[in-house]
Amino acid sequence: MNAPVLSLSRRLRKSPFEARSHHGAKATSVYNHVVLPTAYVSLEDDYWHLREHVQIWDVACQVQVEVKGPDALKLVEFLTPRDLSSMVPGQCVYAPLLDERAGIVNDPIILCLAQDHFWLSISDSDVLLWVKGLALGAGFDVTVSDPDVFPLSLQGPKSEALLGRLIDEPVGDIRFFRFIETQIAGIPLVVARTGWSGQGGFELYLKEPAEGERLWDTISDAGIDLNLRPGCPNLIDRIETGLLSHGNDMTLDNNPIEAGLDRFFKIGKPANYLGREALEKIAQDGPLQQMVRLVVSGQPLPNPRVTYPMSVADSAGTGCVTSMAYSPRLGHNVGLGYVPTGSARVGNSVTVEVSGEHVSGQIADKDWHCTIPSLQQCPNPPR
Repeated sequence: MNAPVLSLSRRLRKSPFEARSHHGAKATSVYNHVVLPTAYVSLEDDYWHLREHVQIWDVACQVQVEVKGPDALKLVEFLTPRDLSSMVPGQCVYAPLLDERAGIVNDPIILCLAQDHFWLSISDSDVLLWVKGLALGAGFDVTVSDPDVFPLSLQGPKSEALLGRLIDEPVGDIRFFRFIETQIAGIPLVVARTGWSGQGGFELYLKEPAEGERLWDTISDAGIDLNLRPGCPNLIDRIETGLLSHGNDMTLDNNPIEAGLDRFFKIGKPANYLGREALEKIAQDGPLQQMVRLVVSGQPLPNPRVTYPMSVADSAGTGCVTSMAYSPRLGHNVGLGYVPTGSARVGNSVTVEVSGEHVSGQIADKDWHCTIPSLQQCPNPPR
């Protein structure tokens, strides 16, 4: 069955890069009401290119929620269990946002532009009206808005070399999860060493949408000899890196402890936050399930449109697979999913149900090691 063609209208927010990024894209999705390319040559070819060269991504879909005013820090602190009290201008942090039950509302990168000025660079869920409502209801002295700020990303091992040709500042001085304000061809940008891949890179926040195509062309011309080409967040790379996707691997039904995001915060931060009581109870009692990495045998499996049911060898409870892809580098399917907490041990056997078929697998460690003989050999070694 052929997928329907995506109809574009003013209901979808326009990316300032789409006249360039849509050219050659073989698949797209909609993310935060913006069209997001999801494949160019193929999922696998795009994956290898990302690992070996450098790509330019249109990630204008990572829209910003801007918080400004005397209570800006207080409001942003109220949204997350992560302690932001020591944030300084030029710093970014990854932070889960919670509802009153400690469900994950979103997981943005928060940029501190000034002590009274923050951007929440959000993943795929409607955060703007939620933050506005909290600000109004709790009486925070802030302005919450949706600015015309659009990220473009350079990802891959050659991204630092490319960016070094384009800005005057030493690229090596931009530390991980830090940003600078600079220019490319006179176009003002916020440039952060962040990005949604495991290969390293930068996100360039454009504040003048009319300059989007000129910025894209300037970067493209500078990267010809580096084998720069358009790309997009890659499912295989994302899973291998262990990057969770909001809406796929976590939703309002998940809390950050079971999702493994508790490494980004400590229980008991000084400032109050929404969902604190619920989260502290989960931390005290322990989560009922835990996010794990999975290796699964057999032919390449598609990413689940809905979660794949999963049974675990030593548990009467069930789990689910939330993301799945075939890794050409590892030679088998890799996935992310939830299993009952008592069964979340590396090496534990699982059985995944896919379209009525049962496929064997195992919980893997962070390097995707497992003990199943058939999964220890890589039939398609790295090229």
